[in-house]
Parts: sequence; C-alpha cells; structure tokens
Amino acid sequence: MKKLLLVFLCLAFLVSGLFVTGCKKEEAKEENKVLRLISWTGYAPADQVEKFKAETGITVEVTFSSNEEMISKLRATRGGGFDLAQPSQDRISSVVEEFGIYQPIDYSKVNTAQLDPSMLAATKKYTEVNGKSYAVPHVFGTSGLIVNKAKAPDVKDYKDLLDPKYTGRTAYRMKRPTILAMGFSLGYDPFALYSDKAAYQKYLDEIGDVLIKAKPVVRNYWENGDALLESMRSGEVWAAMGWEQQAWKLYKENKDIDYIAPASGSMAWVDTFAIPAKSENVEGAYKWINFVLKPENAAAFTNAENYGTASKDAVKFLNPEAAANFSRCFTPEVMAKMNWYPTVPAGLEEMEGKIMDKIKASK
Repeated sequence: MKKLLLVFLCLAFLVSGLFVTGCKKEEAKEENKVLRLISWTGYAPADQVEKFKAETGITVEVTFSSNEEMISKLRATRGGGFDLAQPSQDRISSVVEEFGIYQPIDYSKVNTAQLDPSMLAATKKYTEVNGKSYAVPHVFGTSGLIVNKAKAPDVKDYKDLLDPKYTGRTAYRMKRPTILAMGFSLGYDPFALYSDKAAYQKYLDEIGDVLIKAKPVVRNYWENGDALLESMRSGEVWAAMGWEQQAWKLYKENKDIDYIAPASGSMAWVDTFAIPAKSENVEGAYKWINFVLKPENAAAFTNAENYGTASKDAVKFLNPEAAANFSRCFTPEVMAKMNWYPTVPAGLEEMEGKIMDKIKASK
C-alpha cells in the first residue's frame, strides 16, 4: 500500500511538473509574439506594423530614436531591452568591439535574394568584427550632384564644382561629406587612410589647400537646403553638391535640373537592421527584416518617405514618379560605384573640423 501511495505521489509530482513546464513554455511562446523595435521616425509605418501582425501574429512595439540614443540605451542594458535596432552602418562595428551590444547576423535567416548585392556586400564589410558581420541594409541616401544641365553640361564629378569656368555658379556644404567627396574625385581613397592618422592628416592638408585655392569659384557654402533650392531655381547657382531628394523636387519643376551620380561615386549612408545581444525574440526580428524588405513593402515605405531601399526589386512597386527617379538616377552601375561610409575612427572628425575651420577662415 505504501509503495502504491509512493508511486502515486511520484506520478502526481511528475504530472504537475510537466504542467508547470508546459505553462512556462506557453508563456515564453506568448512573449515571442511581441517584437520590441528601436528605430528612426517613419521607419515602421503603422499600416506595415498591422500587416505584419496579421501575417505573423507578432505585435511590433516601436520606440523612435537616434544613433546616439540607441547606443546609450543598449549600453545601459548590455544589449537588452530591445529585440531589433536600426543603427546607421558606420555606428556598429566600433560599438560591437567596445561594448558587445549586438550579435552577429545569421544571413541564412535573411532573404538576401531580395537585396541589392552591392549594398549587402558593403554592409557586411563595414560591420565586420572578427570575421562576423552585424547588420542587414535597409534604407540608403546619398550626397551627389544637383546640376542644371542647360547651364553646366560639363559637371560630371565633385571636382567640377571647382572649375573656374563656373566661377560664382557652384555651391556645396562645408561638411565632412564634401571633404571626403572631393578626395574621391581627385583620386584619393580617404576611407583607406582612416587607419593611419598621419596619412589622413596629410590628405586633409592637401584637400584643404585645394578647396582654399578654389574658394573664389564657389558661390557659397550652403547651410539651408531650402535656400539652395531657391538659388538653383533662380539660376544663381548652376551646380551643387546635394541630396537626391532636393534634386528631384527641382526636376519636377524643371527637367534641366536633376541629380547626377558623380563619376567617382556618390557618398552614401545606410541605415540597417542589427539584433541586440540580449534580444528575446530573434526569430521575430528576422521575420520583420524579411517582411520589411519584401519589394512591395519596401516600395510602400519609399513612396511615403522618398528614401532609397536595399530591396532591389522595390522599384517595380513604386509610384510612377518615384520609380522614374530611382530608375533614372540609381542604375545598377551607379549603385556599384557608391562610396559607402565606414565606421569613423575616434579623433578623425576633430581633425576634419580643424581643416574645415581653416578653409572657412581663409581669404
């Protein structure tokens, strides 16, 4: 009798243990129906969040942020608190090395067939740490040329903005993209010099001298995008370094003015998907990445925000105006020549700042 009672108690304990374990597994399963995303404003449209939930049953909780804040929040939790983040490409490898806040990407779980090959390759390269890469490309934008082809037909590269025959008719910002762009146009590879501060300083000194010498050619160092648009509309400026979104506004009004990808390659940034080290819904993160980069979903984002997408076939689903802009200005050949920003080593931006101050102060 005592043996039967003991067997009964053991069975009861086992069953209750299985029940508790089952409950915990079910609870964990329910927890995985939430994806905590930290991203940029506009990158997770409400209609796509609802569509994703309808398809997967996963609710996306979005926190809008910036690069600096993403790093700060994830550092505080050592990579916890969020399941998916969207840092810029040049803000990943250095924080992985220093803080370990992201985990390597398992590209076997990413539908890479949807992605532009050159952008994927660049993102893998510039987010690599110890042989592993940490991001998937999502959105891109560029600094290229805005040119009135009727007035400045020979402007094909950044250095052409320094040509004396266009004296008083060109403009660019006195910001680091210009310092880098002019370098590429003049035959340097600034990114290859990042690891050697002495070599990079020599490069900055040489570019500084070039831009100081060419200062009489330049109408202004524009600060305000709207002011640049007005100067292009009025004919005061014929060619400038600027963004594709600015150029397309002008093209809509005047077909002589358009975005031109410089012969040495546009300066290009990428905002990515990166998975925090302590993500509690990794599978959900990969589902969201693949969902967002489906051509029709990526196109819906681009139609609304006018930013380029890493989804290579999204152009098939764009509205006619956006499709024409991207097809005309971002051909496969242009995409293959992009100068994608890598991580900036500590101290380089301070060096660049001093050169830019010298240029602006020169007479």
